[in-house]
Amino acid sequence: MSTSRATKLAIGRQLRHCPSVYSLGVRRNLLDYSPAELEMIRTASKIYYPTILLAEALTALGKDIFPSVQTIRYAGDKILQTRLFQLLGLPMPYTKIYYGQRQKENILDDFAFPFVSKIPRKSSKGRGVFLVHNQAQLHDYLRQAQPAYIQEYLPIYRDMRVVILGRKVVHAYWRKARGDDFRTNVTQGGSIMLAPLPKEALELAMHAARQCRFDQVGFDICEYQNRFYIFEANMAFGMDGFKAAGLDFRIILRDLVESDVL
Repeated sequence: MSTSRATKLAIGRQLRHCPSVYSLGVRRNLLDYSPAELEMIRTASKIYYPTILLAEALTALGKDIFPSVQTIRYAGDKILQTRLFQLLGLPMPYTKIYYGQRQKENILDDFAFPFVSKIPRKSSKGRGVFLVHNQAQLHDYLRQAQPAYIQEYLPIYRDMRVVILGRKVVHAYWRKARGDDFRTNVTQGGSIMLAPLPKEALELAMHAARQCRFDQVGFDICEYQNRFYIFEANMAFGMDGFKAAGLDFRIILRDLVESDVL
């Protein structure tokens, strides 16, 4: 596409194979773009994958971006997500965040062993998630976690990943934990199952996406004692579930953009 005619613009490389989108590429400084490229950014009708570097500024200018600034802002931050879920009244396991030594001394007043502890920021793929059975394990966790993120343990062996683009569920599948691990992440030995998900899980994911204003997200959801709970939202979800189903995420994304759904 000619740069002079580009109305859809991408900063990131995710849409480089999409005919209707001109991809600029990510640069650390705005002045690394040429004057002509800066003008494209200013005048594009829509900007895809602006990255955290530009999302806030483009939103302030009133630009239409994808993913939304809300989606980008909450990526990889379990604390921000938890506050939002709790404020919205979305169902999630009982969770509290403890700042400072004095607050951390209250953990065992609020939770009984075992419970789940997490590194709340910049951890993914099941890393930084621990099942705490005793004081020694809690002490080890608290040495590396600031603040402490503590969550009720639900004894399940599988959960669900529901992936949403825009306002559409594009894929949903089960994740089953390995026998000796409570985590269902594929990177931690979990396996993917393609059996249909309960409609309640899909409806919860769509409801949460609308309420949170997330437009590219994979929600981790479980069913426990006939109730459905959200664990977290993943904006950088893996492709294993798509590959297992014979789906190509890039083609799904391209088709939604080409048809103006996104």
